[in-house]
Amino acid sequence: MKKLGEMLLGESPFRELVMGNTALVRGMVEAGVRVVTSYPGSPTPEIATAIASIRKELRPFHFEFCVNEKVAVEVAYGAAVNGRPSVVFFKSVGLNVASDTFVQLNHMDIPGGLVVIVGDDPGAHSSQNEQDNRHLARMSYTPVLEPASPSEAYAFLLTAVSMARKHRMAVMLRMTTHVCHAKEMVSFGGWPNTPRDDTPGFDGSGGSHIPIGAMVARMKKRAIERLQASREPGLDRVLENGNPKRGIITAGLPFLSVLDVLSGAARKPDILKLGMVHPLSLDTISGFLRAHEEVLVLEELDDFIEQSVKAMAHDSGLSTRVLGKGCTEDWIGEFTPGRVREILHRLWPDSVVAPVSMAGNLAAPVRFPQMCPGCGHRSAFFAIGKALRKNDITVADIGCHTLGFLPPHEIGRLLMSMGASTGIGQGLSLFNSERRVVAFLGDSTFFHAGIPGVINAIFNNHRLTLIVMENGTTAMTGHQEHPGTGRNFNDPTERIPIRKVLEGLGIQNITEVDTYNQKALTTAVGKALESPGLSVVIAKHPCMLKFSREQRRKPGFVQRHVEVSEDKCTLARECIDRFGCPSFKRDGETGRVSTNTDLCIGDGSCIQTCPSDALGAVAPGKESR
Repeated sequence: MKKLGEMLLGESPFRELVMGNTALVRGMVEAGVRVVTSYPGSPTPEIATAIASIRKELRPFHFEFCVNEKVAVEVAYGAAVNGRPSVVFFKSVGLNVASDTFVQLNHMDIPGGLVVIVGDDPGAHSSQNEQDNRHLARMSYTPVLEPASPSEAYAFLLTAVSMARKHRMAVMLRMTTHVCHAKEMVSFGGWPNTPRDDTPGFDGSGGSHIPIGAMVARMKKRAIERLQASREPGLDRVLENGNPKRGIITAGLPFLSVLDVLSGAARKPDILKLGMVHPLSLDTISGFLRAHEEVLVLEELDDFIEQSVKAMAHDSGLSTRVLGKGCTEDWIGEFTPGRVREILHRLWPDSVVAPVSMAGNLAAPVRFPQMCPGCGHRSAFFAIGKALRKNDITVADIGCHTLGFLPPHEIGRLLMSMGASTGIGQGLSLFNSERRVVAFLGDSTFFHAGIPGVINAIFNNHRLTLIVMENGTTAMTGHQEHPGTGRNFNDPTERIPIRKVLEGLGIQNITEVDTYNQKALTTAVGKALESPGLSVVIAKHPCMLKFSREQRRKPGFVQRHVEVSEDKCTLARECIDRFGCPSFKRDGETGRVSTNTDLCIGDGSCIQTCPSDALGAVAPGKESR
């Protein structure tokens, strides 16, 4: 059986069961893409995982993780301007970071073509909002393809690269969480594996890449013309069910949900499945509207398609009734089969049976997300909490440490976007002499978007305590490297120490403490909070999920765990109520505390939290550390 990397480089056509993100990589190979860039963010990191399965020296394209999404777009754009077919990918809110450059791409001439893969996240499974990036595509004159399955993800990637090269422009491939992670048997084409022409292709004549006032009108006109010319035939299709009364216009995951819900219906509506959601095909949609008395536009998140369809109906003088977002709930979450059934039954109860209601006692209990057993952030929050006053204000940032806002720690009461904590904290500190402000920042986020806020604090002399939570990886999205780890995606590289960056900015009040040394961390934070100006505490400890996985791969590894001594335990429950490690469990009848050895990794960070010294490490056989 071939390994994933060998399969992705296969020269002959083949079929394989793959997830949507993996199918995209094979598409890149077949399409002749030369440069791929990214910043990690769910639901797209598995694209990089598939790329990593191909040995570096065999990859037909260059790949790198960049310091943030804006830089990733700029590197890919630079390569594409030089004639290299290029791809950049990131998560939904990553487009916010990249937008300053993204919105200008299609004002430029891009000889190699650039495909921007955006992983939108209906349901906000791993994002702070549900933003619909089709709006940014419209604002920037960028065509959008939206696949519904891994097979379409592969096919649409090939189409997107072809479109981008043909029209010398940027094309968005809008993935969503379900499509990224769905698995399907996909039929792939062949790949000639021939040498590529790497002759430089950049031609800067005519000012075609300089968006200054004198050039803007001409560049905008060109962008609009290329957008209109980009409509690709064959991506939209109609499923005829012989129903002139009712029709559905849909795209992406909702299309598959519609097929699922209507599988047993006696009288199915006709379905127009869109593959290109911007710009829409006027002829196709107008023809579909004319053929039906009533048409439902079924789309996740915003009424992006609905607005255009209603405008088309009005401009064409059609009497077709166009239905869309009927209630607030229709704007929120994924359109999985259950949700689609609710919507169709509400509108057309005679054609779709009502959803089966679940009995209340079968509902799953609420389970809050938690930091992993042994996480250094938990130890940090336990120690930092002891240095805080009740009226201190704590500002969170994006990362695993965001979970500190949950009980029992309840640290980090505001959150916005990556790197925003320092700026928000500075604003909170103004006219605030009584309440101290603490901002948190992860090490990956520090390099991604945190440095400008730090510089502003110095420049404008704000009083702020910044705690950098350094765990040596980009943990939340799958342990990718960052500039502070000493390695990039491909090779070892010069490590950029956070402390040296801070010292280079002129900050003098800097303390580094291992988070497992809780007493020292409490002391360091207490001193920092009393300092004038900007003070920084670097709370360090390796990501223990990453560390424990690495240890388990070593020969002779034996798992350690922590044991609770019933003779010493006074049921103070500090380990559960204040430290909050999920490895501890409490007996419902006796209240006795014990350890779930399936969860406990034996790191021992909890031992110092017990006021009765009832916790101790147990190491059967050979020690793992």
